[in-house]
Amino acid sequence: MSLAQQQLPKIILVLLVILTIITGIAIYHHPMAIFPDPSWGFQVMRSMQHGGGFNMLVTPDQGNISQNYGEFLSWWSPGQYLVPYFFITVFHVNVGQACALTVLFCEIIGLFGFYQFFKKAGFSANISAISVAFIACQMFYLMPYVFYNGGEVLLFAFGGWFLYGCLSFTRISWQMILFVLLAELIGFICKSSFMWMYASGLCVLWIRLSRTHKLLGKWLINGIWIGIPAVISFAIIYLGYLSKGQNPTSGGNGLKFIWPTLGFPLASPLLSGFSVDDLTHGLLFHPDGPMFSHGISVLIIVVLAIATVFIVCRILKTVPYPEYRLVLSVIYIVSVIFFGMAFLRQLAISYEGRHFRLVGLVFIPGAIYLVSRLQVGYKALFALVWVGITYASVQYLVSGYRINNNESAHGTSGITQQFLDQAAIDEVVELDNSNKNAVFVFLSADLRLEVQNNRVVTLDPIAQDMKINYADYQHCGHSGPLYIFLPSSYKGAKAAMIMKSFEDYKGFKLTQLSEDYVLYSAN
Repeated sequence: MSLAQQQLPKIILVLLVILTIITGIAIYHHPMAIFPDPSWGFQVMRSMQHGGGFNMLVTPDQGNISQNYGEFLSWWSPGQYLVPYFFITVFHVNVGQACALTVLFCEIIGLFGFYQFFKKAGFSANISAISVAFIACQMFYLMPYVFYNGGEVLLFAFGGWFLYGCLSFTRISWQMILFVLLAELIGFICKSSFMWMYASGLCVLWIRLSRTHKLLGKWLINGIWIGIPAVISFAIIYLGYLSKGQNPTSGGNGLKFIWPTLGFPLASPLLSGFSVDDLTHGLLFHPDGPMFSHGISVLIIVVLAIATVFIVCRILKTVPYPEYRLVLSVIYIVSVIFFGMAFLRQLAISYEGRHFRLVGLVFIPGAIYLVSRLQVGYKALFALVWVGITYASVQYLVSGYRINNNESAHGTSGITQQFLDQAAIDEVVELDNSNKNAVFVFLSADLRLEVQNNRVVTLDPIAQDMKINYADYQHCGHSGPLYIFLPSSYKGAKAAMIMKSFEDYKGFKLTQLSEDYVLYSAN
């Protein structure tokens, strides 16, 4: 191997770290917006800052808004706000800057984690470095610089190191038991969906420790040694967190099988590892509108599922590293079973590639190794795909940063606000500073962060069909001034429905804050 080839991994890693730091500094000075899920986490953080208990969401009580109601928010994992909360406490930064620091550190830690895991799985330093470079060019890697996505970026930081740990133990030891115990706790704090990944990792660990033994008893003994700390860790999570409220696995809406039920999990390595679902704005789950019709999207998923199964089989046949083949096959199979059952039961888990991110990340070095063994024409085709993904991802980053910095609103929290313009945000801040017992009403959880001195009610937006569950909107009682911030498009029937839900307030005053937003106020 030439000196240049020996130095290539170091050069790639250094460049990636430099570029990540530069981007991190940029978003520290001009922070990103945040996705809805971590927005709710930050509401919990704000409640804790005002004296609420751990992970308690404190809001005005619907039965009497002069009183508070506390709810343990178990739907999402706590790491999405606890890590930024750490930076806020230690460095005395605002929420936006804390999110920027979280993204910066998680991205760097994650790159090195997956680099070390790829090497541990058998790949050369060159293939491992090229793989993390490919990861860094994906839209999912750059997305947190535009929208803080909470658990996604935290799990990226932890996922590679977790898999590295699963390949590090060759026998039962106290270190292995401690790893099994702590890994579940840390992973769950990062993101609750880590649980299926944890099960996959323990399966890999169990097979590795037992495959040299022909006696079933040895397999059982190893399973017990792994299972005991895993059960203890899960009991801590369940009793201390999940059992206190609702979570995505609660309930279900009966069984329903459609093509994406298995097609989406089968296609997940390409959908998530090659940013297909991100680049198409979400094939099945698209809050900002679909790129394709539903029928075309389903067809794409079926085609990708067939292609993915073929590629995975080729990888398992071509890649000579047994540890990697074990990890890829176990994680892929477990993800298909877990999400296939979840989609079949119609649980509250969306058809989004981000849920399968670890599958895609594990898939990447195998795909790159496979391409490295092919003829020049296939390598050129892969290079074109890489360039295309990079171009689209960088364009998304540049455009998103420009919009966040120059066109969106900013208040005291530091984050970029998407659902009020600057005139409306300035009004929120002014009213918050001039009142101590007011109630603010918003249609987005992230706006809560701009209110420091008063309480907030967050309502769901009203759909075009105007159908709502009135019990979710009704708030009785009276507690000082009421300020309802709405889009201008709500003037009329939608605004009337919301004002009516606060039945003890009368004589609302309409103030046109800007062309796009209005304020309804009542004393």
